Amino acid sequence: MVFALFEKLTNPKFLIEHNLLVIILRRIHIFMTQLGELILLIGKTLKWMTRRPFDLNLIVRQMEEVGYNSLPVVLITSIFTGMVFALNSFEGFHRFGAESLTGTVVGLAITRELAPVLTSLMVAGRAASAMAAEIGTMKVTEQVDALYTLATDPVKYLVVPRVTAGFFMVPILTAVADFFGIIGGYMVSVKLLGANPYIYIHSTKSFLENKDIIGGLIKASAFGFILAVVGCYKGLATEGGAEGVGKATTGAVVISSMCVLIADFFLTKMLM
Repeated sequence: MVFALFEKLTNPKFLIEHNLLVIILRRIHIFMTQLGELILLIGKTLKWMTRRPFDLNLIVRQMEEVGYNSLPVVLITSIFTGMVFALNSFEGFHRFGAESLTGTVVGLAITRELAPVLTSLMVAGRAASAMAAEIGTMKVTEQVDALYTLATDPVKYLVVPRVTAGFFMVPILTAVADFFGIIGGYMVSVKLLGANPYIYIHSTKSFLENKDIIGGLIKASAFGFILAVVGCYKGLATEGGAEGVGKATTGAVVISSMCVLIADFFLTKMLM
């Protein structure tokens, strides 16, 4: 039955009769158009990021928005992630009498994968959505068009400070998440489950290498760049008033989160 349905849906005659082929081609066209616009925006952003003068006030303001204001949610996420991961790891290793490996596994998982990915997803949900909403509101109220009349490039004024903040602040947040995630795992393993504190700390130090931490921070920088670019792009592409701003905000969170997860696979493969 499944194969018959698949054969029917891939039949060109059936697709043409039900206008599905037109819908599919239209979706592909929209996707390719948006992908091209996003690539062009990335190119313009990289060009303006290397040109003076740099508006430090705008950059610092965005760093505060992306970094400092995201700190509470990152702290809570990292601590409880480390606690939950340690709880499950200790229970699993207990079955094989290998509880001493809990610290190693928690440290590696937090620094290499969980901290950069979860931190980026939290920042995407909080900061990327705010970027899309703010720039989208400016777009529908024609404030972006007003920048052109003032001989100001919107990419230089709006996008570059946000992308710069995302590129530099997400790794810093990830470093904080690394520390508190490991602390959360220590609290559960030692204080709650009764693991030997010396063995936990020694195993973490022995097997956790600098390349594990650095690799996670490199991924976090890439994720910060991605989520900031996507948030700004969705804001600049906003149309349709308040409803368009809502769609842009939702799209920024969804697309940036998906891009982070997809990029995570390729970056992990490259950094292995």
